[in-house]
Amino acid sequence: MQRTRHWILRRLSHLDLILLALVLLLLGISVAVVASASGQSPARISGHLVNVGLALSLMIVMANIPPHLLSKVGPVLYVAGVVLLVAVAVFGEIRNGSRRWLNLGVMAFQPSELLKLAVPLMLAWYFQRNESGLRGKHFLIGGALLAVPFVLILRQPDLGTALMIGASGFYLLFFAGLPWKIILGGGVLAGASLPVLWGFLHDYQRERVLTLLDPASDPLGAGYHIIQSTIAIGSGGLFGKGWSQGTQSQLDFIPERTTDFVFAVFGEEFGYVGTILLVALYLSIVARGLVIAARAPTLFGRLMAATLSLNLFTYVFVNMGMVSGILPVVGVPLPLMSYGGTALVTLLLGMGILMSVATHRQLNKT
Repeated sequence: MQRTRHWILRRLSHLDLILLALVLLLLGISVAVVASASGQSPARISGHLVNVGLALSLMIVMANIPPHLLSKVGPVLYVAGVVLLVAVAVFGEIRNGSRRWLNLGVMAFQPSELLKLAVPLMLAWYFQRNESGLRGKHFLIGGALLAVPFVLILRQPDLGTALMIGASGFYLLFFAGLPWKIILGGGVLAGASLPVLWGFLHDYQRERVLTLLDPASDPLGAGYHIIQSTIAIGSGGLFGKGWSQGTQSQLDFIPERTTDFVFAVFGEEFGYVGTILLVALYLSIVARGLVIAARAPTLFGRLMAATLSLNLFTYVFVNMGMVSGILPVVGVPLPLMSYGGTALVTLLLGMGILMSVATHRQLNKT
């Protein structure tokens, strides 16, 4: 019994208590909001609790893996992820016009979720390995490593996931020392190529952009999501209507209200004050992650911690922007809030990596 207790305490000692408290608080809010958004459906609530429990368990496991071992997993995970993306392109299951899933018989798996961690792990491993003599060619190779999964996911098509993975790759290249002239030059080139890129978008993607500019042009079709979510957020007022008292959510006006549009439910029920507190909670997690990055003794740890922190910020910004009508609808869930097992597991694995970097600092130094 004593040995078991000692083993458990050792495992828990690798949890960053500040980050853990913030994550648990957010997950508690998530359970309450999903319960309200689902009409207090027992199946939905129990499913969400199972997902939370599984994801937290995997986070603890990840937190106990030292960063130098995590770095060795990067290349293997990256190659496996790219192979699975190729398999999706050849054998993948088509749903709603997109080929994104592999049917494994007992379950359908979306390999692009794996790349959300595999890409930064691979790039951080690569730059750590070449830390002593980083030159321009290393950033070109890093860009190529990012481009392969980005293109494969983009052609599924899955613009939202591709952009998120592209953002994480850019953050890592930036923190690795990508020269400003390349960043500025790339920004100018990207802006100039927008008219050309418009021609490569699928019809539904163009429709989402045009709907953002004028949702009222198709209020019962393409504009329905944005119109209903903005009505819900606006009707919440200063303090909200109260838990499970939102009319837009309880009367089923908000689409995907437990997943991509859960923020609209939260905004209606807890109002402007609740929304500000939620944003502050997310920013606290991001700030804690950046503190961990600043204290990390290795390049791998600094790159992973900083990238994962800004990834979380990007997901929050895109989802809230999408739901509030200032960004196109791209199907990005609200981190640690939306219902869904795969995304929750991926995000908490990322939190586990942050904790590993934070609590294995002395081991890394030696």
